Amino acid sequence: MSAQRSPLDGGRWHFNYGPIDIVAEAHGDPYAVAAAHDAAWARFVHVLDELVRELPLLRLPVADKMRPRGVVGQRMWDACVAFSPMFITPMAAVAGSVAQELIAFYDRPGIERAWINNGGDIALHLAPGQSARVGLFADIARFDWRDNTILTTDGQFELHADQPVRGVATSGWRGRSFSLGIADSVTVLAATAAQADAAATVIANAVDVDDDDDAIQRRPASECKDDSDLGDTLVTVDVPPLAPSQVKSALDTGAICAKVLQKGGLVWAVLLICQGQWRLVEPLCSKPLQTVLPKAVGSVIA
Repeated sequence: MSAQRSPLDGGRWHFNYGPIDIVAEAHGDPYAVAAAHDAAWARFVHVLDELVRELPLLRLPVADKMRPRGVVGQRMWDACVAFSPMFITPMAAVAGSVAQELIAFYDRPGIERAWINNGGDIALHLAPGQSARVGLFADIARFDWRDNTILTTDGQFELHADQPVRGVATSGWRGRSFSLGIADSVTVLAATAAQADAAATVIANAVDVDDDDDAIQRRPASECKDDSDLGDTLVTVDVPPLAPSQVKSALDTGAICAKVLQKGGLVWAVLLICQGQWRLVEPLCSKPLQTVLPKAVGSVIA
């Protein structure tokens, strides 16, 4: 197995190495964009090997106080240690930390804006005066990658260079990572992609109902993936239709968690979604987040 890259439409690049799947896009001077893509690729080919060398440590709870030595591993640990003493391992921030490592190569003259999308966890570079629009896609179960028609988003928000947001991440039981809660998705806007990734995990875990609801199916993470950093912790594998009051209660709990993290400076804004209901935790500033949302949306891909 070796790292692979291939060009996509619109001048984008696809980087892949094992479980890491990156789409890189940049706008600006063509020579600066090309140089940035090449520099990001040169760094990308070494990231997975560096993580694998420290994988046993990265799967330990951050409460163990054993900080990794690698640059990306340290970023993962630093993003997660803010949530100690709750159970969280550096792996909760791996996708965002990798995206953040690569976006640094686009912070150069001639690049107006750029983003690294690591499976939905996004790191951004925005030069002064620039902005980026992020789309929200409802109901991941109906998404068909073979469909060549124009993708219609169910909601959008716009980020500007003067806002303190350079990371967007999504977590939930429907996603590619495990979750302890029942949220279809929790999308977090934060200062960095690593911070957004860790916070999305924590808030999605908080969107939950009483444990005595046997209709929700949970299994030990080790049974779902034998090398999971969560061990025998029960993770959500299926959520049937719930009573609207249950969904409301779960979202309210998640929103409280999000607001606590927001007051602590760990997140900027959060969108929580579960079974057609949603909560938007607005930024703590006079200028509201510019969003376009329907009356009800399902799962979100940021």
